[in-house]
Amino acid sequence: MPSAILALEDGSVFEGRSFGASAERSGEVVFNTAITGYQEIFTDPSYAGQIVILTNPQIGNYGTNAADNESARPYIEGLVVREFSSITSNWRSDEEAREFLGKHGIPVVSELDTRALVRHLRTRGVMRGVLSAVDRSLTVAARTLVEKARQIPTMAGLDLASRVSTAEPYTWDKPVEPCSPSELVRSPAEPRFRVVAYDFGIKQNILRRLVQVGCRVTVVPALTSAEDVLAMKPDGVFLSNGPGDPEPLQTQVSNVRKLIGRTPIFGICLGHQILGLAVGGRTYKLKFGHRGANHPVINKVTNKVEITSHNHGFAVDPDSLNTNEVEITHMNLNDQTLEGFRHRSHPVFCVQYHPEAAPGPHDSHYLFDDFVKLMAGER
Repeated sequence: MPSAILALEDGSVFEGRSFGASAERSGEVVFNTAITGYQEIFTDPSYAGQIVILTNPQIGNYGTNAADNESARPYIEGLVVREFSSITSNWRSDEEAREFLGKHGIPVVSELDTRALVRHLRTRGVMRGVLSAVDRSLTVAARTLVEKARQIPTMAGLDLASRVSTAEPYTWDKPVEPCSPSELVRSPAEPRFRVVAYDFGIKQNILRRLVQVGCRVTVVPALTSAEDVLAMKPDGVFLSNGPGDPEPLQTQVSNVRKLIGRTPIFGICLGHQILGLAVGGRTYKLKFGHRGANHPVINKVTNKVEITSHNHGFAVDPDSLNTNEVEITHMNLNDQTLEGFRHRSHPVFCVQYHPEAAPGPHDSHYLFDDFVKLMAGER
């Protein structure tokens, strides 16, 4: 395999072997600690603009398949792993992970010390980088790539949600399907509720979960006006996950502010951050973010701990929220960051983490049932 280079803006350079496309891509370099679910990570639009390090040492060993995609294509800019498996062994696989990424032009660097790289980012924070699988002299490439990394835009202040959103509205009617005959998945509920879902980078498993609990879902572009949404006479509005900084999304925040009190609202991830801004809060960038599938979150309403899936680099400042107006419902037990709140006067709630999982545990699936109960109560 030819060599590949990851260069960071602080001058650090890591060399490995290329297993993907012969290409050069740039973005914010982040890490995810999930053990499984690499294909869902590849295809999650929330990773737009990011080069992803996977800390699980072996990636690609169970291949890829169409059923596990979270969108129509991979959104990661590049992939960094310790070992990229040349062997695919799983009865569900229909394509090697290397082929899947390669045909979409995604470069992969393997045989690299990911432990050292992640420790570096944990200490100094995530930073801009360039991943190059283009064959060239290491000395010349390193100097050139570090300079390129320093020139790319920072994630703070970057609107990526509008870039990955759907261009046209569409309907979604596919429920959750079992991965195998032994997986117990209940039958979908009768579709009783009309839900309009804002696409800021929406994952398909969110849509499946909404259908599973009895929703007829219409997905709309990120910049759809509140007036157009209300004209569709929804029983509820969903605000999706997505990439980038929430603060530049002033049009989206304004639309959500107009919807509060007019219809039930449920937000996840970027949707949670947009709701935080809509009720007068502030957001800030985390040092290295939360990306993994085993983050403990306490539900302050039930006093139960949920193990949850995460993928975000920004958070809502709980001290910026008016607690006479909103109630804090979930907190992260690792670093005490805000993980969820609900409105005290209106049928509005949200969480920062990913209850739909894909990948990750299923502890928080109940939130989709809570959304249905909220819409039923408003009826």
